Amino acid sequence: MTSDEQTEEDSVNSGSDIGAFIRAQRLAAEVSIRQLAERAGVSNPYLSQIERGLRRPSADVLGQIAKALRLSAEVLYVQAGILEERPESPVRDALIADTAINERQKQALLDIYESFCRENETPLKENVP
Repeated sequence: MTSDEQTEEDSVNSGSDIGAFIRAQRLAAEVSIRQLAERAGVSNPYLSQIERGLRRPSADVLGQIAKALRLSAEVLYVQAGILEERPESPVRDALIADTAINERQKQALLDIYESFCRENETPLKENVP
C-alpha cells in the first residue's frame, strides 16, 4: 500500500469513526436524525452521510452538531482528529460534563483554569479537586 493510499484509508476510517461516534451520541440522547439535523442546521441526507462515514464534517459543522447534542465541541474535534487529546484532568472532565453551564461558559472556565496551570507550571494531570 502506498503512502497516498494509506492516507486516504486513514481519512475514510476517521470519517466513519466520527460518524459512528455522532450516531452513538445521538442515540444515547434519544434524538432522531431528523431532529439532530434540524437542531444542528444541516440537512438530513448530509447528517446521514456523516454518520455512515461517507462525508467528513468541517470543524464548523462539528461545532453545530456538538451544540445540538449538548456536547463539548472539543470532544468531537478530538474524535475527528482535528485536535489532539489533552492530558486527563478531573477538573476539566467535571467542567465538560456540567450541564448547568453552556459551551461558551465551559470554554471560558477551561481557558482560565489552563492559564492558571501554565502560570504555576503544574501539569493538569496532578490537579485533583
